[in-house]
Amino acid sequence: MEELGSSDQKASGKREREEFHVAHKIPSGDTPYVRAKHAQLVQKDPVAAIVWFWKAINAGDRVDSALKDMAVVMKQLDRSEEAIEAVKSFRGLCSRQSQESLDNVLIDLYKKCGKVEEQIELLKRKLRQIYQGEIFNGKPTKTARSHGKKFQVSVKQETSRLLGNLGWAYMQKPNYMAAEVVYKKAQMIDPDANKACNLSLCLIKQGRHDEASAILDDVLRGTLPGSNDHKPRRRAEELLLEVRSRQPQPDFSDLLGLDIDDDFVKGIEKLMDEWAPSRSKRLPIFEEISSFRDQLTC
Repeated sequence: MEELGSSDQKASGKREREEFHVAHKIPSGDTPYVRAKHAQLVQKDPVAAIVWFWKAINAGDRVDSALKDMAVVMKQLDRSEEAIEAVKSFRGLCSRQSQESLDNVLIDLYKKCGKVEEQIELLKRKLRQIYQGEIFNGKPTKTARSHGKKFQVSVKQETSRLLGNLGWAYMQKPNYMAAEVVYKKAQMIDPDANKACNLSLCLIKQGRHDEASAILDDVLRGTLPGSNDHKPRRRAEELLLEVRSRQPQPDFSDLLGLDIDDDFVKGIEKLMDEWAPSRSKRLPIFEEISSFRDQLTC
């Protein structure tokens, strides 16, 4: 009877430990990476978590996840510069499959640090990889992950998202004409209300208030995806008030030039031509990419 009771207790304890790991979204075990996640998510001690993440990386314990998670925690502690150096220095230890997610972490870190040029260069490189067929491998979708959940992303969605980020980076320079070009291409591929608001802001900064108003009216009329979401709708209302409060005379004094390579734009336009309605309904697989690969040197 005692042995039976002891067995039940062990089974119960094992179930409790499993439930604990599931509830806190941490892996089981006692490795450096597991301890890092425990410090991060259970103890709420980010400094201790970073110490354990470093130990995990040095021990070769789930290096892909350890490096990415450590960079995220560093960003939360305003140690983004340190996180950038860590990712750039140790990404060579990570698998090929993890490189794209590490690029996304770097983009967020560059944005946090105000490293606009580095952000632009990395975004353009990722866009080149898409229209050269290196990310989606000719497939119409890929599996992405956000907040622990997996979902499917199409070529169009990812291209438009990256173009939207590139447009925002150009706005920080500030280079509103370049941002306008990029946002318009993003909207032609996969339009949404948020990018429409950003495009209208580019036009406002260039004194083109009538064009900006027309775009904002589209958002407020609900003609764009996401128009009914509270955040972009409120922003559209605020931008429309700004348009009406400004003087009608355009001011181009603060423009810094396009700073967009012609061959980069041509590469995006070729991608868009693949999706044109007049073409075949077949999704692009980039089989003819070699004919213009050498032109894409931006």
